[in-house]
Amino acid sequence: MSSSPLEVQMTIEFTQSVDDVMRHWPATIRVFLNHGMRCVGCPIACFHTVDEACHEHRVDHETFLADLRAAAFEGSQDLG
Repeated sequence: MSSSPLEVQMTIEFTQSVDDVMRHWPATIRVFLNHGMRCVGCPIACFHTVDEACHEHRVDHETFLADLRAAAFEGSQDLG
């Protein structure tokens, strides 16, 4: 069963930990890398929220969240 774009958009939020996002939606790992964020494998990823990671890496929050949601949606389509 695949997710609708709305379901995915409502699921990934700034308040979630980086680690949770990457674990639940592996397709988002590429987004972190594409934005120059070295969060993959970082021991702090389970403590940092998406918002904190954006701030730390000086990445535009809205663009990054949109990219995460798009990757999660595309990844869910690959499974369905």
